[in-house]
Amino acid sequence: MPLLIYDSAHGTTTETYFDFTYQAYQQQGQTAGISVFAHDVTEQVLARRQVQTLNERLQATNEELRLLNQQLTHSNLDLDNFIYTASHDLRAPITNIEGLLHTLTAEMPAGQRSEEISYILELMQDSVERFKSTIEQLTDVTRLRQEQLPTATLVNIREVLLAVQLDLAPLIHDTGARITRQLTDYASVVFSPKNLRSVLYNLLSNALKYHCPHRPLQITISTRRQNEFLVLEVGDNGLGLPENSRDRLFGMFQRFHSHVEGTGIGLYMVRKMVENAGGRLEVSSQEGIGSLFSVYFRQ
Repeated sequence: MPLLIYDSAHGTTTETYFDFTYQAYQQQGQTAGISVFAHDVTEQVLARRQVQTLNERLQATNEELRLLNQQLTHSNLDLDNFIYTASHDLRAPITNIEGLLHTLTAEMPAGQRSEEISYILELMQDSVERFKSTIEQLTDVTRLRQEQLPTATLVNIREVLLAVQLDLAPLIHDTGARITRQLTDYASVVFSPKNLRSVLYNLLSNALKYHCPHRPLQITISTRRQNEFLVLEVGDNGLGLPENSRDRLFGMFQRFHSHVEGTGIGLYMVRKMVENAGGRLEVSSQEGIGSLFSVYFRQ
């Protein structure tokens, strides 16, 4: 029980805690009385009470986090199921549309249709191809979200980059891009070869597609070490990004330049691949100046 001490000078009452010890004392060989010693333990009691309160709050917070994590797990599962179902169920209709389009094109040879009809058929075929590409990427997203530990080996970044540049040779030629490689001798990472190719392909193709038409395109690809990471950087002097868009850049279906075709899934997939391997993806960009993407591979 606390002891209430009244301070008459200030008119206040203070709740104080004491710990009592008792010791008998003797006089002329006989017990004459008991001495009572009071030790002020108010600070210890209040500290224990505060620790108990903090523990209760921590337990409540942990329970809230557990429930939120459970809800997030269910939401992710629902999202995966939706993406899979949507991509699967849409394959048949788009295949039928493509088949009908091919039949229509065969029934109307180029010499028998007007220029306007030919243009419309080309637009329809382009739309079908974009739709098929979106379905494939949705399937890749589902696979990637379920992929925890892809097969990783020691991969040479230079070799993968050269292969990606060969794949993108037509786009490199059309944009007149000047690509500078500044790769260190130790530019190898323990990573999924397939995923590394996707990372490089997405970052390099984005730099090519989002170039500024008013100046020659320059792209620099480099590597460096930083603590426990090997950092791969892809920088360009392209269109850049407005500051208010960077937080949404790595979200699914996010696009910021409508004049370039795309689905807005590429950077989302790149980030997931890198994060699944224990790394991270960062961007520094200024609108009208260019962008720098930094991929941190854990070593």
